Amino acid sequence: MDQDILKPENIEKDSYKETDVFTWATNLTQYNGEDLTFELYLISKSYVLYRMAANSSIAKQLGPMFINNMLEYIIQGMDSGLIVRGFEDSEDEEGVLQRTQLFKVENARETINWVKSQRHEIETFVDSEHDFRRMKGILARVTTPNKDDKPFYIAKTLPSSNVMSNRAGWMIRDGKFIEFDAEAALKVPNDNQLLILDQDIYVFNQSRLKQLFSYDAKEASIAAQKADEIMTNFKLSFAEDLDIQMLVAGKKSLIKKLQKIDTETMKQKDLIDHAEELDIDIMVDESGAFIIEDSKDLAKFVNLLNDDYVESNLTGERYEIIRKKPIKPPKEDDAI
Repeated sequence: MDQDILKPENIEKDSYKETDVFTWATNLTQYNGEDLTFELYLISKSYVLYRMAANSSIAKQLGPMFINNMLEYIIQGMDSGLIVRGFEDSEDEEGVLQRTQLFKVENARETINWVKSQRHEIETFVDSEHDFRRMKGILARVTTPNKDDKPFYIAKTLPSSNVMSNRAGWMIRDGKFIEFDAEAALKVPNDNQLLILDQDIYVFNQSRLKQLFSYDAKEASIAAQKADEIMTNFKLSFAEDLDIQMLVAGKKSLIKKLQKIDTETMKQKDLIDHAEELDIDIMVDESGAFIIEDSKDLAKFVNLLNDDYVESNLTGERYEIIRKKPIKPPKEDDAI
């Protein structure tokens, strides 16, 4: 049975089992492209999925387009010493295939879970109703003839330069320019980008993971480190089945703010007193721990920690500072 799209992330962590991409590739070599079944989906910029059909002539191209280069890279890599390393722990370098877990990449996780649990309800793309220029990626769900094999997924970005709509453009036919008469034309990138096996994402191109699913390994690693520091230095009480890593995931503004925070300059009591003085709506339990029930509560705590709440000495108004620019003392020459 497919997993529920709202399945808690911590259950996915607990049930995680590492996949073996080399065994997967070896097993897949017994099939040719026509043995595999492809389902294609467009991924919009807001991560809405649309089903796309392919006629028989296109179907013959799907294996070479999505599978062959990737399979060749992995099989040859087995002989040349290709190694798999954690995406967050390694740099993009030759001879290294990076891997991260699906539950870490929120946009990818939600996209795949939609296909797993509700793919028959996904709307078909219709050009007259949807704007092809708002599509940022294409996802292929691939199944083998063996019913015991789990489906796997291949995702690619769709650069705007690879898309042409019927609103502009000419075609050449029989040596003449003629009006572009298709609803849209698309050139699917042929480079290896992202392979999703069960709960693992294999990253062949680091920039594509950020472009398609907005996941930055460096930012995520720093945010995770800061989150650990916060849990070490402060008392937080989370609602059941929540933790700080889950609430931070996918929150770009929160992640950026976490990277700049010094967790050792503030004390628990100082934050509580400051919140009370400014009447910040964040609760504290009997043990003195901040109660965090959702991402909004965590954002308030991080704002307190980052000293983002102030009261004007001039007007008495209270503000949340969105962007701070420290005032530097005047230079001696300016003071004369």
